[in-house]
Amino acid sequence: MNLFSATLLSGLMLAVLGVLLTLNSARVRTTAKALPRSQRGAWLFFGLGALWFLWRLSKLGEADLIFFQGPMPVMLGFGTLAALAFIYAPDFLAVRGLSILTLLIAEPMLHAAYMEWQHPQRLLMVSAVYVAITFALYLAAAPYRLRDFFEWLFRQPGRPRVLGAILLAYGLATTAAAFTY
Repeated sequence: MNLFSATLLSGLMLAVLGVLLTLNSARVRTTAKALPRSQRGAWLFFGLGALWFLWRLSKLGEADLIFFQGPMPVMLGFGTLAALAFIYAPDFLAVRGLSILTLLIAEPMLHAAYMEWQHPQRLLMVSAVYVAITFALYLAAAPYRLRDFFEWLFRQPGRPRVLGAILLAYGLATTAAAFTY
């Protein structure tokens, strides 16, 4: 991923999220409130996160495999843990899956901006990614907090609109910054 596509992708994701929150439709509200305990969301987000992580494990180099000849035992161990999570820890698995996906997508985005000192506008994307990493780590440890946040956010109709407007403006600024490289 290059700096242009990383900045464009993060800007568009923020803008789309901002538009959805600004509209504040009943469908967005009910989907957001149902997401933390959603079984479909768990299969989608945690499943994608587990598959992506297993793919990353399959690419481990020799230096990463101290005790094993190949990545297969590590992949089997983590694959088993992912499958057992669906059985023994199904609560808030969608939130943990979103956290996994956020952390996995952050690496190529930050790698794209690494050592690009001549482009200070990259900091719009980098700042958003670091904020997302912070929230992902927090929500992975306390996933019920996303449910609490959505309850607070949608309690008054003005809150999602204000947050949506902020995200939309920041997303548009980040998207515009992508075209300045």
